[in-house]
Amino acid sequence: MDKLRCIEVFIEVAQGLSFSGAAQRLGMAKGNVTKHVNWLEHHLGVQLLMRTTKSVSLTESGLALLENGRELLERVETVETAARRSAKEPKGMLRVGTPPSFGAFHLVPVITAFSAAHPDIQAVLYLDDGRTDLVAEGLDMSVRIASGLKDTSQMAHRLAVAPQVLVATRGYLKRRGRPASVADLAEHDCMVHALKAPTNTWTFQDAKGTPRSVRVGGTIRANFGEPLRHAALLGHGISMHPTYMVADDIRHGRLDIVLPAYRPTGLDIYAVFPSRRNLPLRVRTFLDFLKAWFSRPDWTGIGPG
Repeated sequence: MDKLRCIEVFIEVAQGLSFSGAAQRLGMAKGNVTKHVNWLEHHLGVQLLMRTTKSVSLTESGLALLENGRELLERVETVETAARRSAKEPKGMLRVGTPPSFGAFHLVPVITAFSAAHPDIQAVLYLDDGRTDLVAEGLDMSVRIASGLKDTSQMAHRLAVAPQVLVATRGYLKRRGRPASVADLAEHDCMVHALKAPTNTWTFQDAKGTPRSVRVGGTIRANFGEPLRHAALLGHGISMHPTYMVADDIRHGRLDIVLPAYRPTGLDIYAVFPSRRNLPLRVRTFLDFLKAWFSRPDWTGIGPG
């Protein structure tokens, strides 16, 4: 067998301590993953993994190979990247994490345009709610949307700010009345994103740039945006979303902007990478593509809310 390939398969298993997880990430049958690891153990003459019916753990030899094997593969990739750079032909699989709503509404058009421009790069999207371990999941990078990043062990590049907007149906606003100020939101059924507003506090700026905030409440919360958007479309209440997510609903009259004189605090969009000094050419190529895409003034859909 290919020794480097066996080391790569072993590292995938060791990082997540799962044969099934490694098989899924590598697109291999679980039995083939086992064969690669067994061959490597036989070739080295040591046991790398302890297996039981319920768990997988690293032996001392396995831990040493995991630490040194990562460095070996990165060196090999550096050599390959240098060769590809000289030929100006980035190739390989690009594994990108993305929040679910952002991936569906915005990153898919980016990926399709990128794939058309770089047909030798195979892009694979993975769900990432912001808590994913990039190394354990084998991701090359992830798009994170937040007011700030807490994990300082990762490299991050700030791509853009996603403006947000408050929306509701005309039916809801007719039934409950249109709020005239930020403070009025406290009397409405507001649907809150549990990760973006964990304390149920929404923040804004008025036309003069003065900050405003209000603690809101409602009968529906969710940890990603699509359920809240759907509930808003059903007339259940007021929700806050990045403009790219509800631009089409606003354009076609399915949702109205609430409190247009107040601008909700935007969300920073980052490209996050595992901690390594040299990014593969395919990743750098995609990062450059993302930078160019986010520099377009129309990427948000309807502009700041």
